[in-house]
Amino acid sequence: MSLKAILIGILSSVFFAVTFILNRSMELAGGSWLWSSSLRYFSMIPFLIVIVLLRGNLKSLLIDLKNYPWQWLIWSTVGFGLFYGPITFAAASGPGWLVAGTWQFTIIAGSLLVPLFYEEMRTENGLMLVRRKIPMKGIFFSIIIFIGIIIIQFQEATGGISLKLFLVGMLPVFIAAFAYPLGNRKMMEHCKGKVDTFSRVLGMTLASMPLWIIIAFTGFITVGPPSKSQLINSFYVGISSGVIATVLFFFATELVKDDTQRLAAVEATQASQIIFVIVGEMIFLQEAIPHPFSLVGILLIIVGMVLHSNSSKQTKLIKKVPNHTL
Repeated sequence: MSLKAILIGILSSVFFAVTFILNRSMELAGGSWLWSSSLRYFSMIPFLIVIVLLRGNLKSLLIDLKNYPWQWLIWSTVGFGLFYGPITFAAASGPGWLVAGTWQFTIIAGSLLVPLFYEEMRTENGLMLVRRKIPMKGIFFSIIIFIGIIIIQFQEATGGISLKLFLVGMLPVFIAAFAYPLGNRKMMEHCKGKVDTFSRVLGMTLASMPLWIIIAFTGFITVGPPSKSQLINSFYVGISSGVIATVLFFFATELVKDDTQRLAAVEATQASQIIFVIVGEMIFLQEAIPHPFSLVGILLIIVGMVLHSNSSKQTKLIKKVPNHTL
């Protein structure tokens, strides 16, 4: 199950990479981040409704949205709004390499969020909710991956990063790096299997609509309607990243949601995005070939993900060993 979840996580990162490439393309074409962010979620709704309707789960989703409006509104706004809004703002304000590289901090942020959640444990007094602990081994492997990402970005950052560039190009992405796994995990905790992955993505998209409507209205007032090319690119982002990648990633995390070590391993697969972004920008945006030194960083990313995968499989095997009392 762990290997399957990790492979699905890597596949999702391929489609997530489209976000950085197309956002960079829209930025170069002069498109506003206000439209880039809101149009993605507007374009997701029809496809998700059709999928959930065909699976026969739309009615149960709408009932849950009606019964628990605040849970959906708050955590969907965090998981989708405070994730993609800052990402697109940073893409319009700072270079693409900085956004893509900084976003990978989410592999560490996800592990740091673990103590915010509880798990049921059987004690002498019965079942009790116990606060989860940070998976230190997972943090160590995530740091290896993050070092690899820093090495990849090193050549680009040799000119230094100013305070302004940090505030507009990095700080928003740090916020997004915490918001995305937090919103995802909180909604998994709420749904508890009663709402499947497709329904959860649709529910979070619908619940975050108030924010996207406000952002779109602000974009219309400040910069006017979106261009035709921005509409098309945002549509592609919505399908590739918003529907395909999000559903794949949420499904992967759903498979391992009860194991913090394996959950960290799945979230760490998103580090492979930067490899796909580099290749994609070379093919579609004619970006220069990375410096050979960057190969060292790519190797560290691969090593870190392999270590994560092996560690999570070992954890699973240990849990299966029966506890014999002498």
